[in-house]
Amino acid sequence: MPRPDVRPVIRSGARGLPEAPRSLAPADHGMPLDTSADLVNAILASASRSLAGKPLQQVSPRSGTPAARPARRGPGPVAAAYATVSTTAEVLHHPAARESLLTEVERQRAARFRHEASRLDFVAAHLLVRLCAARSLGVAADDIELAQYCDECEEHGHGRPYVPGRHDVQVSLSHTRGVVAAAAGPAAVGVDVELLGRRSVAPSVLEQVLTQRELRVSGRSRDPQGVFMRQWVRKEALVKVGRTSRATMREVDLSGLPPAPAGSGTSVQRSRFEGLHVLDLADKRRGALASVVSAVPVLLTGEVRPPVPLSGR
Repeated sequence: MPRPDVRPVIRSGARGLPEAPRSLAPADHGMPLDTSADLVNAILASASRSLAGKPLQQVSPRSGTPAARPARRGPGPVAAAYATVSTTAEVLHHPAARESLLTEVERQRAARFRHEASRLDFVAAHLLVRLCAARSLGVAADDIELAQYCDECEEHGHGRPYVPGRHDVQVSLSHTRGVVAAAAGPAAVGVDVELLGRRSVAPSVLEQVLTQRELRVSGRSRDPQGVFMRQWVRKEALVKVGRTSRATMREVDLSGLPPAPAGSGTSVQRSRFEGLHVLDLADKRRGALASVVSAVPVLLTGEVRPPVPLSGR
């Protein structure tokens, strides 16, 4: 099998911590959002409710505009990546998320998990990324084959996920206990998800991941562990998009990105880092903290707002 043109990836989870690099742009709140409930319904069975638990607006696509396309601006479609954060149970209850879609390699990897819950998290993430890729390409999930390749050991079966033979879509996935995330789009994309309550990180670990400036910001915060986790998922997403690696994480300075919003509700915020689009999600209903990084704007399923033109961006 030919070697795919992809960068290495390291799976999410606080199972081993890296080191990282640089600087950024101010928050950008003008990214286009998907207004079609068809997108959400095509990805999860629970998509009749938004991330905040409120019903989604049912928006019918305009005549002649396929539901599989993102909102249009001007003469052509807006290039965007699609991202979804869901519970493992939500994905596995979706009628299109059949375990039979997995390759033999994926089934063998899934079978090696000692705990059934961990196996199901793995399966759900690998199914969800197919649904996102199918949405991005406008095809059925059955038509999506998923493979993985590791540049470091030059072996297939693990590492960066990709869709063989399709250079028009790039994908990323992540899973933790009971929660999964996936993203797909026409350009480089990375996603990472962790549990909101996963804290108590040792100071030595903080120093392996955060820059000196980030450590100062964390030290001034009333919730330094929360600051760390937000930067951790951002940097893991940057690893997956190919911007850095676990060995260089500490060199990436994200202190200029907006902090996590205060309050107890679900929040979504957007910013930019060195030309990359950064989407941060705190999903209190699912107990998830996630970040998506992409070279193109990110449409998060479950959001219902009118699209905003990208002029001047």
